[in-house]
Amino acid sequence: MLQAHQMAGRLREIILNGVWVANTNYKKELLGLPVEIATSKTGSLNTISVLAQHIHYYIAGILNVFKGGGLEIKDKYSFDFPAINTQQEWDKILTVFFADADELAGLIEQLPEQKLDDVFVDEKYGTYRRNIDCMIEHSYYHLGQIVLLKKLLQNKN
Repeated sequence: MLQAHQMAGRLREIILNGVWVANTNYKKELLGLPVEIATSKTGSLNTISVLAQHIHYYIAGILNVFKGGGLEIKDKYSFDFPAINTQQEWDKILTVFFADADELAGLIEQLPEQKLDDVFVDEKYGTYRRNIDCMIEHSYYHLGQIVLLKKLLQNKN
């Protein structure tokens, strides 16, 4: 199997439909989650909604590059999001998040193998392969936090 195809599968697994590594994924953990739980604070920790939007922020930024645009995201803004006040707002955020992740996975699948080792936007950002791998690893890191926060918050109620 081509490496780009495998990488796309790994991205879909962590965000949309897999259970191989973590026995869960973002869609399974977030779809149907009440906005009250998604936006609840636990001490100084980020909320579930902020962590989900943080991962989507990077997916959307990388997707923009894959679609021919520039790398317009900045780390310093990756946790800055407007308040979510309704279930409809939360559900819309998730719909866009999952659609963008699926679109990015589709574009990764189409990537010629030799492109994986090309520079991603600028040499300081490494290669396409590194950015895709880091996006997947970063997603697993925050999924673990989301699962723990969800358990803490649901046990309070």
